[in-house]
Amino acid sequence: MELGQERAGDWWEVEALYDLCFAPGREALSSYRLRDGVPPVATLCLWLRDETGALVAAIRHWPVLVAGVPALLLGPVAVHPTRQGEGLAGILIRESLQRATADGWERVMLVGDAPYYSRFGFTRLDGVEMPPPTNPERVLGVALQPGAWAGLRGAVTRADSGS
Repeated sequence: MELGQERAGDWWEVEALYDLCFAPGREALSSYRLRDGVPPVATLCLWLRDETGALVAAIRHWPVLVAGVPALLLGPVAVHPTRQGEGLAGILIRESLQRATADGWERVMLVGDAPYYSRFGFTRLDGVEMPPPTNPERVLGVALQPGAWAGLRGAVTRADSGS
């Protein structure tokens, strides 16, 4: 398995994997409104390729603001249906969180399933408000620096495109 950083030439191949793994209309989700017109954090957009060079998993992170404070929005993360259950998403999540910490990011959030993401340290973010319609129970975060989420409450908004 080869781990690499997504490059411009990988964009459409990664998009095709996301299309395969997620329901049609995925870009209508509230999280996509936070990504529209904002480039992802390039150093945190990673992929895994198998021994044949086929793309089998990918992850992206996007800058957002939570009550005006910088944060990362993790996602999407996807694994090809024929490779699910092998721990590939976990490899990408752990690696990207390590890289985010090394890059100086303090906090990461996502919208997802708490039982799954809790293994990576994510917990529910009470008072952090994603654009509707988002179930507040699925708004999760992990602090990359101690106390990074302490007392942080408010709306999640787009980072400006210069981030």
